[in-house]
Amino acid sequence: MSSRISLTRYLVEKQRVDGHIPAQLRLLLEVVARACKMISHAVNKGALGGVLGSAHSENVQGEVQKKLDIIANEVLIEANEWGGHLAAMASEEMEAIHVVPNRYPKGEYLLLFDPLDGSSNIDVNVSIGTIFSVLKMPEGDRGVQESDFLQPGSHQVAAGYCVYGPQTTLVLTVGDGVDLFTLDREQGSFLLTQERLRIPEDTQEFAINMSNMRHWDTPVRRYIDECLAGKDGPRGKNFNMRWVASMVADVHRIMTRGGIFMYPWDKREPNKPGKLRLMYEANPMSWLVEQAGGAATNGRQRILDVQPTQLHERVSVILGSRNEVERVTRYHAEHAAGTAG
Repeated sequence: MSSRISLTRYLVEKQRVDGHIPAQLRLLLEVVARACKMISHAVNKGALGGVLGSAHSENVQGEVQKKLDIIANEVLIEANEWGGHLAAMASEEMEAIHVVPNRYPKGEYLLLFDPLDGSSNIDVNVSIGTIFSVLKMPEGDRGVQESDFLQPGSHQVAAGYCVYGPQTTLVLTVGDGVDLFTLDREQGSFLLTQERLRIPEDTQEFAINMSNMRHWDTPVRRYIDECLAGKDGPRGKNFNMRWVASMVADVHRIMTRGGIFMYPWDKREPNKPGKLRLMYEANPMSWLVEQAGGAATNGRQRILDVQPTQLHERVSVILGSRNEVERVTRYHAEHAAGTAG
């Protein structure tokens, strides 16, 4: 008999003992975890389940969808819409919000998710994952509107991600630190395997797509050039580079052993603030990183303070070990001051 604490018991104790989460939020998180187990099962079956390859359709972002993108999106919607704890959902894969149908009771929470992050890695059997964020429905007895979702990340009441890799791992925060759960396939339960994750303040590892170097802004190039110069350069130490091209996998590595992840603004699409989505990717990941002692900015301000203006808004992302993130952010400020001068 395992002595490890199950996710269900963990959430019940958070509700009963610590008073951190209301009953509706506890039930919502249990349902999200159950949906992640179903997605994990589909991912693991791979070609045997006929789920690999392109669906030959595009999502709202104009990106070609994989079959598993669509499956994961449907799993999350179907699992969550009938429970009575949600008012509406929003997904990276859908243009509009999904309001809970009238035949089901309406709850007080809003769920946002990237159903399958890193889906370009699906067919090559590299780690991918699900990212989710929970907001409280604004007060007032009225219908749900898209504007209800447009809250800064600092208003999140829960956030997490699930990595589908060698193990299926769920990383969760409800604003009281970050805890990690591993799926025990024999029991069919997520079990608590690591408490109070902490990101080291310093690191010698960075994650960025180096093929875009020629498109970066000056502060990002300055930072990376210094890292590449190693112990003979101004930093006086050697750095390693890692890039999985799956935000979940890259951030999970940083949550586990430190590092800095950057997906910055670049000159190819100068009118867009960045590539990653604020509501589905940057906000939940930034809150998790901050809760683990790290930092997250867009180069100019804390990501959790950014006021969204649209559901699929994009943002530049720099997150991870605090001292490195603060250095890159300082380089942006110095560059802006020099340009203004």
